[in-house]
Amino acid sequence: MNGYLNESNFLMVEEGFTTRDLLENLLGELCQESDQQAFFVADLGDIVKKHLRFLKALPRVKPYFPVKCNGSEGVIRLLAELGAGFACANKAEITRVQGIGVPADRIFYSSPCKQVAHIRYAASHGVRLMAFDNEVELSKVARSHPRARMLLGITADSIPSAHPSMTFGTTLKSCRHLLETAKEQAVEVVGISFHLGSRGLEPQAFAQAVAAAQLVFDMGTELGYRMHLLDIGGGFPGTEDTRAPLEEIAAVINSALDLYFPEGCGVDVVARPGRYYVTSAFTLAVSITALEEIPTEQPSSDGRWDRKMGPPMSLSPPEPSPCSPPEEECGSKKSLVPCPEHPWHSSSLRGPPGQAEDRIADGLELPQLHVGDWLVFGNMGAYTITTSSLLGAGPQPQVTYAMSRMAWKAVQLFQGKPPQTEDDRESLCTPLSCGWEMAETLCVTPVFAPASII
Repeated sequence: MNGYLNESNFLMVEEGFTTRDLLENLLGELCQESDQQAFFVADLGDIVKKHLRFLKALPRVKPYFPVKCNGSEGVIRLLAELGAGFACANKAEITRVQGIGVPADRIFYSSPCKQVAHIRYAASHGVRLMAFDNEVELSKVARSHPRARMLLGITADSIPSAHPSMTFGTTLKSCRHLLETAKEQAVEVVGISFHLGSRGLEPQAFAQAVAAAQLVFDMGTELGYRMHLLDIGGGFPGTEDTRAPLEEIAAVINSALDLYFPEGCGVDVVARPGRYYVTSAFTLAVSITALEEIPTEQPSSDGRWDRKMGPPMSLSPPEPSPCSPPEEECGSKKSLVPCPEHPWHSSSLRGPPGQAEDRIADGLELPQLHVGDWLVFGNMGAYTITTSSLLGAGPQPQVTYAMSRMAWKAVQLFQGKPPQTEDDRESLCTPLSCGWEMAETLCVTPVFAPASII
């Protein structure tokens, strides 16, 4: 064991225990309290399984988890225990990761736009691996961190099937000039980085990006650099309902690596899977704090009738799904059951009032709800834990971490390496038999106040 994670950091659950059971217990406890704050339930075992699956699908690729995706302590500790690296966007994230003992050589300062003070902080704390995609960034690093090891970020502009929202990175036409400029400023360039985005990505875009990276590797080698590191970024799906599952994307990446960077060529490969690791592991529960009913139809200024949304609901922190009991039922035993038949209403959901980003969703079909009811959402692990626009000025929701005993055994047994033999694979529990996958789809609601998940 590496010592980053131990049994005091999470709840150990036994075979058959699920997120549903844990939510039921926690909601029962919160029902006794007057201040019902939102909270997360995190299944660390789901992350363990994702990690082993990633290493099996992409055996040449070392994952560096982007801390901005989910900086919660349980996630950081688990991935550190599993041997992953960390992609940090700023000083605060570097501090958080090093605060639990992760060494500097497992940290990639991945932001292409860095504050000088943060560069100096990285330098003083031994973090050398960084990214750049312009001359300004090169100059900052040359002055503030002369021992940095840089990756040149290339854009998706030259990759037709890449996600169009990618904004960072330089074009292939500019690469030679930037490499020459880095040479003049004595900045060490050790490889190439790209990031294709996480939505709407065609697997073939990875192959095209790897091919483009190989061209830039050749430029760097011609200029005398020892190019030996390729970062293929993120873009790996966090849920199963995607057009291209991980294994399909991995097959394309592995073929491209074999073609352009064959094993034994001296090039190490890293990636930055974020949503992939944490999306399905987290479930969020929030309490309704206010409701307002609006007539279904209202006259417009020209005398016509416009259809409006039904009852908007203000929620304490962000996002939603089941519900909780009326106050008089708080002392009784509650359980989560399938939603019964009931009338539905066109509804809107809002976050804390007074926040600029208070709109969560419109046009939802929901049952009649009440103040104090709970909404529960699955697949809430990515970009939700530290997003201030969602949480407003209130406290961050508490996270309850849990892991099945068999998942913990896998962490201890394999230490971040995928099972190699059939006996190894059989020693891991299967999802349906031991609660390995706690974060199931929660199409359920407490018996006291019907609702549905959206």
